[in-house]
Amino acid sequence: MIIAAGGGRRIGGPEALLHQGEKPLVSQMIDTMAEAGCAQVVVVLGAAAEQVRQTTDLSGATVVVNRAWGTGVGSSIRAGLAALTDDEIEAVVVVPVDMPGLTAAAVRRVTALPYPDVLVCATYDGLRGYPMLFGRRHWSGIATLASADVGARPYLLAHKDQIVDIACDSVADGSRIDSPELMALYGLSIPEQRVGA
Repeated sequence: MIIAAGGGRRIGGPEALLHQGEKPLVSQMIDTMAEAGCAQVVVVLGAAAEQVRQTTDLSGATVVVNRAWGTGVGSSIRAGLAALTDDEIEAVVVVPVDMPGLTAAAVRRVTALPYPDVLVCATYDGLRGYPMLFGRRHWSGIATLASADVGARPYLLAHKDQIVDIACDSVADGSRIDSPELMALYGLSIPEQRVGA
């Protein structure tokens, strides 16, 4: 699941419109998830959803539009989980679109044990980050507790003894793009003609 619904007020435009060079970052993330072996890729859009659909090839993904994106990432996680209707899926890996340093190797590392009862978090310098793997048995609890801009954090805190931490420092960059300075550092832009809601 790729969360690409935010309005990006700190970076000057919706995160789903971020480009690295000519390529939309959301396309890059779809490719990364597919390369990692994800059976289904769900992209949760929100801000600028129609613009993203018009300017990005999303054919490799199931697209969900979170109309309540302004309430925070919690509603996007709920929307994404609701789209996973295949009973054969035992776990879902969650990543944000604003993480250009994510690699298929990191996704594979975190998803190595895709069982229904797992909770896995990538770590960078000992701090938890994305990707995160949520086993199916946790989905309803996560959906119930996911709120505002903290997403799954309340559920993870309540189940911290069950979380398996997987160090991904050596295979990926865990940075999230949350400032114009980081956008410049990673060569990211939001094309002028596409800025807006």
